[in-house]
Amino acid sequence: MRVEQYVVAYQVDQDRIRAMLPEGFSSLRPVMRVNAEIRNHRQLWLELNTPVAGFEKRGWLNIAHWSSPELTLDREGASMIFRGEHLEFIFTATGTMGGCPAERDNDGCFYPEDGAMRFVPAERIGSRKESCDCMFSWKYPLGGAHGVSVGGKTLPALPSLPKMNYPKVAPTAENAAMIPCVQMLGQYRVVFDR
Repeated sequence: MRVEQYVVAYQVDQDRIRAMLPEGFSSLRPVMRVNAEIRNHRQLWLELNTPVAGFEKRGWLNIAHWSSPELTLDREGASMIFRGEHLEFIFTATGTMGGCPAERDNDGCFYPEDGAMRFVPAERIGSRKESCDCMFSWKYPLGGAHGVSVGGKTLPALPSLPKMNYPKVAPTAENAAMIPCVQMLGQYRVVFDR
């Protein structure tokens, strides 16, 4: 399967992530990440993740995902615009190429399914990534996070010690989307065969 993947990571309040994690998981970094994919030139897939440790593995916890026909894709010049009922992500490739998008502490992704967790090992992607500019917004009745990248920069997100003890909330798209974006961390496009 040919995959054209667009990725954006943004920094959020890590204590708010901690309040949302299911039993058995701990937050690794104050990050929300969106992977938006075009599969085989037509099928759309978008997922929202956060980095976690759990069950003796380190990786990403899938909070929510959407697919065709819940998502639409529009092309406006060099921009790819992924839209859903409660989201909009606009990626514009910059033409600047970088290394492959490898993560040293990523064993894979946890997907909640039917009251259990399914673990999918990390893909090894050897393709080079292309930097993007990105704008995004989550659109829920009470608002939602939004952000705009600054010149295609990639910034680190360092873990923070707990400061606030927020009430527990369910790990849902809406609860995650309500955590404000502190800053954009990185955004890119990569094409590979899965």
